[in-house]
Amino acid sequence: MQSNSTAKKVVRVRHWERWLMAAVVLVGAAMATNALVTEKGFQFGVVGQYLFSRQILSGVVLTIELTVIAMAIGIVLGIFLAVIRTSANPILAGASGGYIWFFRGTPLLVQLIFWYNLAAIFPKVGIGIPFGAQFVTGSANSLVAPLTAAILGLGLNEAAYMAEIVRAGMLSVNKGQVEAAQSLGMTQSQTLRKVVLPQAMRIIVPPTGNETISMLKNTSLVSVLAIAELLYSAEIIYSRTYQTIPLLIDASIWYLVLTTVLSVGQHFVERKFGKGYRSSSPKRRQRGSDTTADVPRGLASA
Repeated sequence: MQSNSTAKKVVRVRHWERWLMAAVVLVGAAMATNALVTEKGFQFGVVGQYLFSRQILSGVVLTIELTVIAMAIGIVLGIFLAVIRTSANPILAGASGGYIWFFRGTPLLVQLIFWYNLAAIFPKVGIGIPFGAQFVTGSANSLVAPLTAAILGLGLNEAAYMAEIVRAGMLSVNKGQVEAAQSLGMTQSQTLRKVVLPQAMRIIVPPTGNETISMLKNTSLVSVLAIAELLYSAEIIYSRTYQTIPLLIDASIWYLVLTTVLSVGQHFVERKFGKGYRSSSPKRRQRGSDTTADVPRGLASA
């Protein structure tokens, strides 16, 4: 037998396109930095002047309040809609599907304006017997104030999206576990609370975090209702000072800060609910301690 004494030289593939793209990115970053430093139109002095002003900070607080209230309404109503969407009763399932179809199919801005002008359709609203006498009546203008219209528009719209997120999480739970819970004598409500929803949280949490971040930014739409949230507070100032760009930069900075905080919180919540579902680490797989962790059962036994 003849031994092959000639060593083979390994030649690494050169990815010139990667270096080209990296150069383009660096040039673009340098141009952007130069524009920020040299362009006087940004007026960073004015940005710092109003960044922590009382009016801007009050807008930040109202933005956070709107986000929390609207998401609370969306999550609670979304869970309810998701549960009845999976109901065997066709009327309940159809009503939930119709709600989701309507609120997802129309723009959020249109819904906000609709709630704001509800008094044009129903000048008075009341509580009483259906198709009969009303015991308590009131003016729609006083009951549906601009802030109320904003909360209704944001919360009811979000409920449609949360319903589909929760329903997807519920459907991800193995039906065998539901049947096992029922065989142990659990009611449908107990099965939902103790078996289905805890396991579905792993699927529900990530998109819910994304929806919360989207809701934070969507609160800027209520500026059309003259509500002094973050964007409208900035608009009030620059309508008086004519310093549009610096005030928009202030609003953008606060939106970035708030979304960053939410993103960090989302990371820790996902890690909490993801415990027990992670695959083994690469080091453990290299040691051979769990070589079949991510292999389907039929292939592992082959």
